[in-house]
Formats: sequence, structure tokens, C-alpha cells
Amino acid sequence: MWGGTTDLWWGVSRALSVVWCAMDRVPALDEPLKKIVGGNTAKVMAAHLDLHTVGDLLHHYPRRYAERGELTRLADLPLDEHVTVVARVAKATKKTFNHGKGVRLEVAVTDGSGALTLVFFGRSVFHHEKALLPGRSGMFAGKVSVFNRTRQLSHPDYELLDQDHEDDAAGAVDAFASQLLPLYPACKQLASWQLAKSVGMLLDTMEATGWEGVVDPLPPALREGRGFETLPDALLKIHRPCTKADIAAARDRLKWDEAFVLQVALARRRRAEAQLPAVPRARRQNGLLDAFDAKLPFTLTDGQQRVSAEILSALAAEHPMHRLLQGEVGSGKTLVALRAMLTVVDAGGQAAMLAPTEVLAQQHHRSVVEMMGELAEGGMLGGSENGTKVVLLTGSMGAAARRQALLDLVTGEAGLVIGTHALIEDKVQFHDLGLVVVDEQHRFGVEQRDALRAKADRPPHLLVMTATPIPRTVAMTVFGDLETSVLDQLPAGRSPIASHVVPAKDKPHFLSRTWERVREEVESGHQAYVVCPCIGDEEGIPKECKGAKSGQRGAGGAPDPAAEYDVGGAAEATEGADGAGERRPPLAVLDVAEQLAKGALKGLRVEALHGRMHPDDKDALMRRFSAGEVDVLVTTTVIEVGVNVPNATAMVIMDADRFGVSQLHQLRGRVGRGSAPGLCLLVTDMPEASPARARLGAVAATLDGFELSRIDLEQRREGDVLGQAQSGVRSSLRMLTVIDDEEIIAAARAEAVATVTADPELERLPALRTALDALLDAEREQYLDKG
Repeated sequence: MWGGTTDLWWGVSRALSVVWCAMDRVPALDEPLKKIVGGNTAKVMAAHLDLHTVGDLLHHYPRRYAERGELTRLADLPLDEHVTVVARVAKATKKTFNHGKGVRLEVAVTDGSGALTLVFFGRSVFHHEKALLPGRSGMFAGKVSVFNRTRQLSHPDYELLDQDHEDDAAGAVDAFASQLLPLYPACKQLASWQLAKSVGMLLDTMEATGWEGVVDPLPPALREGRGFETLPDALLKIHRPCTKADIAAARDRLKWDEAFVLQVALARRRRAEAQLPAVPRARRQNGLLDAFDAKLPFTLTDGQQRVSAEILSALAAEHPMHRLLQGEVGSGKTLVALRAMLTVVDAGGQAAMLAPTEVLAQQHHRSVVEMMGELAEGGMLGGSENGTKVVLLTGSMGAAARRQALLDLVTGEAGLVIGTHALIEDKVQFHDLGLVVVDEQHRFGVEQRDALRAKADRPPHLLVMTATPIPRTVAMTVFGDLETSVLDQLPAGRSPIASHVVPAKDKPHFLSRTWERVREEVESGHQAYVVCPCIGDEEGIPKECKGAKSGQRGAGGAPDPAAEYDVGGAAEATEGADGAGERRPPLAVLDVAEQLAKGALKGLRVEALHGRMHPDDKDALMRRFSAGEVDVLVTTTVIEVGVNVPNATAMVIMDADRFGVSQLHQLRGRVGRGSAPGLCLLVTDMPEASPARARLGAVAATLDGFELSRIDLEQRREGDVLGQAQSGVRSSLRMLTVIDDEEIIAAARAEAVATVTADPELERLPALRTALDALLDAEREQYLDKG
């Protein structure tokens, strides 16, 4: 019944452990575990569970609790269920197997209504043989199975009844059956029951000393005002609960420990940022922004006006803006960001937009230049006197163009620059960088964003844009470190996007209908994308893509609608993990483009686009697609963000289960950008009951980016909220979960703001200060500084 999986955690739990050792009052809690549990066990705990000190172990909370349940008569034992029985040992027999190399103990027990066999293996056999003597009665708990047509419990938990008082053992039986058993995050080398034993020993020691020296990080007024358990009581109840109410009370208290300490860290960070000097970039009347607004052939939506007002107000402040602009795909985020950039130029500064790909950087540059017209030709013949220069900087630019762009930036001639990672290089210098805009921030790490911000003499304002925040950004938003502006209104004329899952393996005729729909869209004068996970050429491709080339095809190389999910020439998948097991290689752009051109989409203008094409060739193909000279573009995720072709109305995403939630949402946003409705078809060979299908169903069910980010958060965890991990199992949250505890987090934030306002240096709260010092190691403090 015991077991579990490793849940790597650190940060808050360690902070709350170190706080106990404040002022050297209980040095034992900071002792290495090897002094308590022995060297070998301590090595396993450190290597596999990240447990190093006594305090670490005490904050290693159970992941769940097992209940032995009501007593069951042996005559009524159900198979494959956990049961608790009271029975008497009839006989115990030790047997060998595997040519004498293995040994097992078979113990026959009875309660008068039936019989049952208890089975033990390994070195524990000799201990159980001495304890389970014929005639002894006990309580036995485990999962019922059948071996050789005999019901048995394998390695059951048990407790023997006092031989002198077996007739008066009803109370002991009830207590055994109703006991809540803590199940700890464990590992292959260290079972949950072993961890429980170690934790129990530590609790006994702490109780014997009266928990002397334990320092509570929660201020007394907060703890008493909210009616929380004391820290010792919470720890006892989380590890040794008598009732489910004990567990709930302990969790409430321990969640608040984590939420409050984190919120105090963030509140102090916000306070420090508010005191940093930044150049105010206030809007100038009759300047570049006013001239740009006058040129717009449409009216801003109410949402764009509201969000622009929020951003421009923040830019005018004397401390750096740190804002997330969340907007649905196609909601006009880029226009709002451009207006902010022009405001900074009006105020004498420069603004840089960081794009994740050259395709997107080039498209942004073209779009900005087209929207601004003569306003983008400042200092040039025919340019506006209110204008500025807009430059592009990418890694593939020629040497002469690159030198001119760098010169324009360092002299201040260029007010706006749009570029890729090339903007981060050491050679790039600005005259007066006032605003950094990061487009589709889920494609960049904090280090990359910080490298660009570091190019300013004083902290520049920061605006990050996304349609689907990554889990850490969602977590930080909930925790209140980012100010958020939301664009929830599509511009006039935009149509909604219909999304559907296509189960190609279960229902191959659905895949045939998919290509019919693509042809119908093209015949109606529109265009389509087909997205594949990889390129499919032989040189420099990921190992998983090799073998995805032509193999099983329909006649003439065309996809055979009756065959197993055949488009792309992939072999049939075999069932296994996540419903797929040994999966065939992912479908490849070059193969699918060739097959579609010869088969299902024969007669249409089908071309392939991918990231290893020469930048000039990519740009030329995108221009042709934008001009309507290509009907179907088979592509990788190179078109994931920012590509704007209003005439493209259909998208087919092959092997959609191989993409993340954010990618699917971004890809889907490339269609439905005009007046005609958009259609996105998510093709998969995953079984209906698989988690991958459930994820695709969730994407198809909503267009809400924040809702999708919550789904992503549920599946991937929030990442280390104060560390470098974007998401995954390494989380500094041990008890708290961002997705379920938003009310606690909001309340803790309010308490933290009040606490930091009243006592910024926490001079009157030394225990809280000690917890913060332990939480914010050098790495995390630097991470918060970077934002």
C-alpha cells in the first residue's frame, strides 16, 4: 500500500525549516539527516528527495492519506480492493523458490467465516516469521489478490492484538481500521513507510522537548486573527492526523505559511522597484503618436483604448513599468504596443521590440512601416518632420545593413527597432533605450529579456505580450508580481474560429473530410495552412523525425483515407504510454507537402515552409502566400506567432498532440484574421481516453488564452515561482497550488502589503525575516531583480 513518486521541491519548505533554527535556539533542526537516519538513508534522501536536514524532513508532507476502512469478513473479501480484517494465525510456512535463491513466508489466517493467505518476500520474512506465530490474532490491511486460486494479501500492514486482552480489543481494532495512513512522496530506493517511520521518530523527539525554540514566521496578530493552528500543532496534524478535519486545519495553516512568505518577498520587491529611478515617458501633444492616430483608417476598440491608457499612464511614472499585456490572438496587441513605443519616442527615448523568429520580426517591421507610412521615414527625403526611423535587426542581415542599423541605434537616429535575439548581442548599443517590448514572451527566458533591458543606462519600462501565458507567468500574475492589462475584445470584422479534434486513427473518414474542407476553402477564394511537427529532411534533423519519410502510402503516393493515419507516410502507432507507447515518427513538412500535392490536394498550389530555409527564401514565400499566389502552405511552427494573412481561413495541425497548449493556441490564431470565419482542425491518432486527447479537447473547447493557461498550469505545475524553471516538477510550492488556492494567495498578498508597509525592513518580525533570508538564496534574489 505504500509508495509514491518523487516530488522535487525546495525553497519555501527549506526557508520554513531554517527559520526554526533562528538565533541558534534549536541547532538540531539544522543538523544533517545522516546524524538522525544514518549515512546510507541520508544519501538516498538527499539524492532522490532533496532532503538534507531535520527541518527538511519535517516539512516533507504526505501527498495523500490511505484509509484502512471498515472491517471485512474473510468470507466477503472483494478482489482488487483494500480491506482490513481481524483474524487468527492458523499456520506459517516458509518456502524457497528460484532454485533456493528466494524465500517467501505464507501465513494462513482465519476468522471462522473463511480463510486468507498473507504473503511476505525478501529479508523481512524472518521478522514476520517470529511475529506471526500460530494462535496469535491481529488486524491485517492490504489489497486482495488471487494466486493459484487462493485469495491473499501481499505484504499487508498488520498490528497484533494483546494476547492477554484479545477479548477486550474492540477499541484497538476500531482504531486500527479507522487510522489515516500518511503516504509520502517517495522514491524507488526509499518507500513511503520508511519515510513515515523517520518522520514519526522526529515528531516524538520534538514533542519530548516541547517544541522548544520553534519560531513561527506568521506574525502573531495574523495567526490569531485568522484562527490558525500553531506551527507545532499543524505539523503534528499533517503527519499524524486523527481525523480529516485535522488534515484540513493543518493544510490551511501550512498553505498560509507558503503564500505569506512568498507574498512578502514579492511585496518587498515591488516596493524596491517603485523606488528605482526611471525616466518618465509622458505623452506629448501634437507629436508622433497623435500623427499616427490620425492616419489610422479605423477606430480603436474600447479595449484598445482602455489598455493603451493604462500603459501610457504607467510609462509616465518615475519608476519602471513591468506589465503583461494579455490579449486573445488577433485582438490588436501589436497596435497597442506600437502606440506605447511611439509615446516613448515622443518623449525622446527609443523603443525595442524583441520577436522570437526572423519571420515574425520581418513581418512586424513591414507592418509597422506600412502603418506609419512617412512617419517611419524620419530624417529621410519625403519623411515627416514628426517621424522617426524604424530599423530591423536580425542575425541573417548583410554586413552593410547591419552596420547601418547599429549606427542608427547608437546615434539615436532610429527611434524604433524590431529584431530577434540579435538585439541581445554585446555589439548592440542604444542612445536612450526607454521601452522594451517582448512579443510572445513564452518563447523567451527571463535571462534573454533581462539582457536587452540591461542595455539601458537606467531601468527601461518593460511590456511583455502574449495570448497564452506560460505557467510561471500565470503563477506570478496570481501572486501579484506582474501588473496585467487584458485585451478581451476583437476588432470589428474579425470572425471567431471554430476548432475540432480529428481522430484520424479511430475515424479515418474524418481525415478524408479534413482535406475536402481545405479544398472547399480554397475553391471559395481562401487559403490554408497545414502544420507538421518537423521538417523531414535528412540533415541536422532531430532523431525523432528520422524515419518519418515515405513508407506506407495510398496508391500513387497519395494518402489512403482507408489506411491507418497515413498522411505523411508514417507507420501505424502502437498502444502504450499516454495511449501511444512506441509512437511512429512525427509527420514531416516535406513528406506531407509532397503527398498532398500529388494526392488529396492535387491541383492546388501547395508549397512548404520551414526554419532551415534561407531567410530570403522564407521571406519571399511568405510574401507570395500573403499575395494569394500559394493556396496551401505546409509549414512547421515557424508561423506560430505574428504571421498575418487575413485571407487564410483554414488550418490543419497534424500530430496536434505533439504540440503544447500555448503552441496550439498561437497556431490557431493565424486563421480567422479577416471577415471570413476561421477553421482549425486538430488531427491526432491518440485514443479517446488518453490525456493527450483530453488536452486537445480542452483547446478545441475554448478560445480564452487565460483559461488555456490554467489548463496548462494544471498539467505542468507552476514551475519554481522564484527560480529559473519555466514550469515542471521543480516548484518552490510544497503545499500551495496556484490553480486551487487563488483566494488564499490574494488574501496573503493583502496581508503582506500591509506588513511591508508598516515595517519595510521587518525589524519587528525577525522570524519572518529569517524565513525570507532562507527563501531568497542568491539565485532567487537575482532572479527577482531581473523580473
